[in-house]
Amino acid sequence: MEKEATFGAGCFWCVEACFSELKGVISVVPGYAGGHVMNPTYKQVCEGTTGHAEVAHVIYDDALINFDELLEVFWFVHDPTQLNRQGNDIGTQYRSVIFFHDDIQKATAESVKQKLENAAIWDKSIVTEIVAFNNYFEAEQYHHNYLALNPQNTYCQMVVRPKYEKFKKVFEDRLK
Repeated sequence: MEKEATFGAGCFWCVEACFSELKGVISVVPGYAGGHVMNPTYKQVCEGTTGHAEVAHVIYDDALINFDELLEVFWFVHDPTQLNRQGNDIGTQYRSVIFFHDDIQKATAESVKQKLENAAIWDKSIVTEIVAFNNYFEAEQYHHNYLALNPQNTYCQMVVRPKYEKFKKVFEDRLK
């Protein structure tokens, strides 16, 4: 059965690249969610005034990959203890957030977050928000499949590529 999940974990270029590689993932669309401006532009979101987070909107086949497995990738590909930032990407648009699509996703995300917090995997507390999916808008076309289409981009070389390669090694048995 086709389902959807939406994650904010810093710059959407990296998040999209990682989730796109997973068996069972049908598509990943970069976008903006959780803000108060209708159909914001990348420039507006980057200014930090729209309330939106950069997100990866994932369509997946629940028979091949489940929400728990997607959450495992989400927690791996970013640092959920950094408030409103990921590395040098600073602002609410880079916040750690799970936009749940139903009560089951909400309960699962909250449960996993609590288990991770109790396990003290990170030195700091988890700041990841868990909120209802709202005000989602697809990002401009040039953001789609960004890493694959722009491998020589300096940001991709310095930030996205190392995270992506680390992800591929850890999750190699789950890749397409």
